Amino acid sequence: MKLLYTQEAVNDLRRLRESIEVKNLLAARKVSINIRQGINKLITFPKIGLPVSKVPDQEAIRDLYVSKYTVRYLIQNQCIYILRFWHNKENEKDSS
Repeated sequence: MKLLYTQEAVNDLRRLRESIEVKNLLAARKVSINIRQGINKLITFPKIGLPVSKVPDQEAIRDLYVSKYTVRYLIQNQCIYILRFWHNKENEKDSS
């Protein structure tokens, strides 16, 4: 499996990191590392996340929970597309 990130996901990760950096630089780095480690597990276990019930193809779009964060991703062919990231206290992001 190959991991690919949408521009929205890159922007989400940047936004999350910057918001944490304001308070604690070390914590921001730790969160980034933890999220990336969680995502890397998808290469071996692509269906480790839970199906998203609000989408037509629940087997393809899934949510991976990493600590206090949600990673929404799409499994398609031999690729995993990281769609969005958000802190679980935020409103759920649209996967489109």
